[in-house]
Amino acid sequence: MSTTIRTIEVSGTPFERGEQYGAAASDLIDAAIGYYAEAFGQQSGLTWSAVREQAAGWLPRCRDAAPDIVAELEGVAAASGRDLLDLMALNVRGEIIYDQGSRRAAPYPEHAAEEERDSSDGCTSFSLAHGASGDGHTYAGQNWDWRAGTQRTVVVVRVVQDPLPTLIMQLEAGQIGRHGVNSAGIALNANGLGGRFAGTSGLPQTFIRRMALNQSELPDAINTLVRTDAHIASNALLTDRSGFSIDLEITPSGIDWVYPERGLLVHGNHYQASVPPQLAGRYRPVSADSLFRVPQARTGLERVRDTHSRDDALGAIRAAMSDHLGYPESVCTHPDERRPAVRQWSTLLSSCVDLTTGDYFVTNGTPCDHPYEILPWNAFDGPGSRYTTPTLPMEAHR
Repeated sequence: MSTTIRTIEVSGTPFERGEQYGAAASDLIDAAIGYYAEAFGQQSGLTWSAVREQAAGWLPRCRDAAPDIVAELEGVAAASGRDLLDLMALNVRGEIIYDQGSRRAAPYPEHAAEEERDSSDGCTSFSLAHGASGDGHTYAGQNWDWRAGTQRTVVVVRVVQDPLPTLIMQLEAGQIGRHGVNSAGIALNANGLGGRFAGTSGLPQTFIRRMALNQSELPDAINTLVRTDAHIASNALLTDRSGFSIDLEITPSGIDWVYPERGLLVHGNHYQASVPPQLAGRYRPVSADSLFRVPQARTGLERVRDTHSRDDALGAIRAAMSDHLGYPESVCTHPDERRPAVRQWSTLLSSCVDLTTGDYFVTNGTPCDHPYEILPWNAFDGPGSRYTTPTLPMEAHR
């Protein structure tokens, strides 16, 4: 495994940005398509052609809602030598898996539950603000848990898209939205929630999250998440550089929300505000390990309150996100060798953005055995920034 995640910077028109992205990640896009072609075939019996056919159904609604994002995706396809529907399939892979599970017979048969888990990113997200960190900084991040076979396709992309905010996002190669931060000081960390909602028809999560991160103002980011119809349930934890944070549990039929306690907010893959009435009496968490991952991460992150420097704060955050209670399906998730290879999960990366300074840190793999690396860009640099980047002593950047 490489010790450094591939970083890509793009700018220009939407199509030009996509071309730069596609050219820089064409090999990883090929690898991602190869992985999902095999995974869909093994799990659902779908050929890649059938997956592309399903992905085509989302193209008109995505083009209507976000034409510039589709144009960017068209550029990715052109420069990577792939068809646009290949790229759409990578961006709606969770929705397609979810729909396959929804077509199963009984209300909650075991195999449908497996499909549902496989459609949801199993992550542990956090926000630390207003005294939750002893160094006085505001932090946001997560362990991004997903299929272990996709770890080699992870990229970090910086998107300069004047007049919209500049973005830094962590993605699977070929995707145009997932988790990240913008130059307006808004961080978005997201988690799958699961649950069956009849008759759903909305936008895919990659588009919704990118649309939220494209906003310059916190109310607009919240409004995008609250007002945009989603196809599947998902959790969004928003942290603003001001220190405000809120967690939104979003389903195709409504939302609920959670505020931080003493500046600390942690969310996993189960409903923590309330169980939607549509699921009452039959709800089972999409990832049962979320029930202990959340309190374990919270206990560890409480220790950040007692730190006095950024180095100590980052060390405490990394230690909390390296927790192994319930190993291998712990806060720091490792592949479970008892499961088929395509169903093995792992923490693809652990991220932490310092919303006081704009420094962005990631681990290339599980945080227990990979150090935080500082990305080559500052989140607040570029068009759309409302902030002046503070200067820290050199040792504080290590």
